[in-house]
Amino acid sequence: MQTGARYQAVLDLLSEIFQDKRPADNIINEYMRSHKFIGSKDRRFISEEVWNIIRNRHKLEFDTNSTDARKILLWHNKAHIHALFDGSQYGISPLTEAEKKWLSTENTNPYPDYIEAECPQWIFAQNPNIEFFKSLNQPACADFRVHNSTTTDIIQQLKAEGIEASPTPYSPYGIRIKERININNCIAFQEGKLEVQDEASQIAAILCDAHPQHKIIDYCCGAGGKSLALSHILNNQGTILAHDINAKRLDAIKPRIARLNVKNIELTDIIADSDKDFDRFIIDAPCSGTGTWRRSPDAKFRLNTTQIKHLNTTQKNLLELATTKTKTNGRIIYITCSILDAENEHIINHFLSVHPEFSLADISQIWKKHISTPYPSSNKFMLRMSPYQTNTDGFFVSVLQKKS
Repeated sequence: MQTGARYQAVLDLLSEIFQDKRPADNIINEYMRSHKFIGSKDRRFISEEVWNIIRNRHKLEFDTNSTDARKILLWHNKAHIHALFDGSQYGISPLTEAEKKWLSTENTNPYPDYIEAECPQWIFAQNPNIEFFKSLNQPACADFRVHNSTTTDIIQQLKAEGIEASPTPYSPYGIRIKERININNCIAFQEGKLEVQDEASQIAAILCDAHPQHKIIDYCCGAGGKSLALSHILNNQGTILAHDINAKRLDAIKPRIARLNVKNIELTDIIADSDKDFDRFIIDAPCSGTGTWRRSPDAKFRLNTTQIKHLNTTQKNLLELATTKTKTNGRIIYITCSILDAENEHIINHFLSVHPEFSLADISQIWKKHISTPYPSSNKFMLRMSPYQTNTDGFFVSVLQKKS
């Protein structure tokens, strides 16, 4: 593709993404599938330019005083503006006189803190820490979990494939790869020895403190990452009930189960009325996903307070269900990939205020049983992880013990 055509593709994508109706990765994938003539180098350039603009969207909107995709693209490339216009048939249209005049100006106004942090103002007000939100705006590490193998063996196997990997700082099952790779071409992945999973998600599975003799349910399991991690932790023993009301999500787990040769996961979209004796009721709670902004920086523009209130209702309802399904001395493990108090501490504190039969388990002690590195928080009962604190996605874990 000529340069101008590349930028026209970027403009096409931004124009749709900035409507804030659908995830950017879905829009980009659909665009590439419908434009099969675009080569791999062009695809990479277009995608990287789009994501770079998304990660700086708050600043660009502030500088341009506009949400218009063309204005933002022009301003973002004003230092080399002529590269956008190569006169090619499929390139973007030439600058107007008004645009030329506008681009010659400078915005000297300082960024407000929330703009500098690239964070919606209403969320930044809850935690006015610029560096924290900047860490959430950086591209995520490439974390993987070993399966039916050891980190040492997999690191050596990847090295033989020309891929440099290192152990993750906390999870004993995790490895981290610095360079960008096509995981589908990785032999270890094809052999079912490697699975994509952020270290924080691995840790959440570890803190379930599950044993083969336990009756376990992973409720709202979604993509099934924690169920698959538990399968490895339990050495394919016992039974893990992976639940989701969305049958399509459950279907998406099946190829992963087959590739990883998992034998101890059962998929279900219902839970029997008689099931009231779970040792581990794991709630992978539907949430805002604010902890995964490193991977989906566009999601922050689609989030609002009404959605949070709806999610809070769902989160409370799931905990209420879990109380009736968890046996005495059993545990509810409440997990979100959210950084918001409203979905984490506030939910747990409310739950404890109406359910005195539950108490908070000491997560630091559970951590000590399974993880050799020091516990990374001063709060022993509610664990927060984030790119700022642990170089992981933003996760929250709380373990609720049902008293005798």
